[in-house]
Amino acid sequence: MKAPITFAIAGFGDRGSTYASMQKLFPEKMKVVAVADLNPDKVEKAKKLYGIPAENCFASAEEMLEKDRLADVLVVSTMDRQHVGHAIPGLRKGYHILMEKPISPEIEKCREILEVAGECPGKILVCHVLRYTVFYNTLKDLLDKGEIGQVVSICANENVAYWHQAHSFVRGNWRNSQETSPMILQKSCHDMDILTWLTGKKCRAVSSVGGIQLFKKERAPKGAAPRCLGGCQAKDGCIFDAEKIYVTNPKTGIQHGQGWITSILSVENTVESTYEALRNGPYGRCVYMCDNDVVDHQQTLLLMEDGSTISFTMCAFTQDCYRYFKAMGTKGEIEADMKSNIIRVRRFGQGEEVIDVGALADDLKGHGGGDSGIIGDFLDMLLNDLEATERTTTLESSMESHFMALAAEESRKQGGALVEMEAFKKR
Repeated sequence: MKAPITFAIAGFGDRGSTYASMQKLFPEKMKVVAVADLNPDKVEKAKKLYGIPAENCFASAEEMLEKDRLADVLVVSTMDRQHVGHAIPGLRKGYHILMEKPISPEIEKCREILEVAGECPGKILVCHVLRYTVFYNTLKDLLDKGEIGQVVSICANENVAYWHQAHSFVRGNWRNSQETSPMILQKSCHDMDILTWLTGKKCRAVSSVGGIQLFKKERAPKGAAPRCLGGCQAKDGCIFDAEKIYVTNPKTGIQHGQGWITSILSVENTVESTYEALRNGPYGRCVYMCDNDVVDHQQTLLLMEDGSTISFTMCAFTQDCYRYFKAMGTKGEIEADMKSNIIRVRRFGQGEEVIDVGALADDLKGHGGGDSGIIGDFLDMLLNDLEATERTTTLESSMESHFMALAAEESRKQGGALVEMEAFKKR
């Protein structure tokens, strides 16, 4: 293929707009030429940002997919349960597909797109972007070289952050598993994927426990109201108060120039438009009075095929949003976290080696550089007709994480019952 590779964006929300913005990093290699979104203001924003012709602007992904192929790549960044329904016609029209995770919360839908992808010439990548970070590639290299011997056990944490949980998984689009996906799949299929990729092992059995500890009506403080700006008497002392999170908080508030989460509330992304969204939209609701059903904490134990174990914890109740990793092997241990971007290697009987990932990476923005990493790899694949590598997040390799996550959710619903993976996969 010849540069620039053209992109059509189906769903210009946070993820779709992020992938489109990579045109700034790869101006000679990619060009956004079409957009579809249910929100006409988002379509207009994309049109202006990328000079998209009016005839390539659509009110829905379905409307876009009625047309002949408009670009080389279709970015499927619609809602979870729509991914397969949008990717399959895209594949059949000859698009290459960049699909936001998860593939689908329904195993049969995952199997369906696997079958269709095998019949179509287009390449398809799933956005398990952690594989494309310097942080996890450095860990992978250390483990593959046997720097700590045989890995016996791993502890990993996804620290969601209290404000991120409230934003995305209590008030926001991914609050209800019946509309989207269970938390372990939607948020943590990244982790299921990266842990199996790092170890190079498949999972034999899963056990998981968790639930909603805080975000439910019976935990609402005295005087709480359905909306934060609606006369709530508990507002001053509530850390989840929407005005604090979206307006005044130094780390997340728009008054302090922190516009990531407020950009979800309104296209204008101003103080005024944020207040308007809080008065009238879902993000101004009390966190104790929403229609959320996804967990706010979950612990999952993975028994791997060689007898080694992985303990994974997802928890909403952390100050910051980052991942922690510790591997314990027969010859040493590795401890690392994406907040400091420091990896510590301790070989038994020797001193500690400290690796500063920040000194190795040009870009740590967007999932630690994973957002730009997957786009760079995909562009190189298409421009140079390259085959998938070990780290390429193909449909086939991504399926393992989905099986694990869905098995973990089944276990959680059964109070932690052990789920054997082979039997689960054969259903």
